[in-house]
Amino acid sequence: MNIDFNKGDGLVPVVIQDAQTLEVLMLGYMNQEAWEKTQLEERVTFYSRSKNRLWTKGEESGNFLKVKSTHLDCDQDTILIQVVPEGPTCHTGSRSCFNTPYNQNFILQLERIIQRRYEFPADESYVNRLRTRGINKIAQKVGEEAVETVIAALTETETDFINESSDLLFHLLVLIKEKGLNLETIAKNLESRHQ
Repeated sequence: MNIDFNKGDGLVPVVIQDAQTLEVLMLGYMNQEAWEKTQLEERVTFYSRSKNRLWTKGEESGNFLKVKSTHLDCDQDTILIQVVPEGPTCHTGSRSCFNTPYNQNFILQLERIIQRRYEFPADESYVNRLRTRGINKIAQKVGEEAVETVIAALTETETDFINESSDLLFHLLVLIKEKGLNLETIAKNLESRHQ
C-alpha cells in the first residue's frame, strides 16, 4: 500500500470495522510507524494524539484488534482495517465506540458464536448437543422450525412469528455450519443471482 501520510501532517484516519459483522467499531489515527507496527504484529496500533505516542489498542484492557484485512481509499489517505475484536472495542465496555442502539448485524455475530461453539464444545451448549446428534437431527430441526414459522405466519401473533422466525434462522445457521459453509457463501450466491 502506498499511503499518503503527507496530507494530514503525518497522520491518516483509520476506520476500524468488524470483519464479520461489518459494524464500524471506532476511528483512530496512524502515522508511518504505527502502520508498520500494525503490519508486523497483526494487531492494530494507533498514534495517540493525546498521549503523543504509539498506542496498541488493548495494551491495557487486553481487548486487542486482530487484523483480518486492510484497504486503502481512492485518495490513499484513509485506511479501513477489518478486524477480529478480542472483547469490547470501546473503553466504556461497549462493542463499538459509536454507541449504536443494537448490533445491526447480529446474525453475523451469531454465526461467529456458533463457530466458537464448534471450536470449543461445552456440554451445556445447545449447539454442541445438536452437533453431537448429527446432521440428520440438525436438518430435521430446520424442517420443524420452518413448519412452525409458516403456522405462526398464518394463524398466530406477530410475536409468535418473530420467535419462530428466530428459531428457524438459528437452526439454519447451525446447519450451514455443519455443512462446512458460512453466510458469506450464501450471500455471494444470492448476489450472483441478483445480477
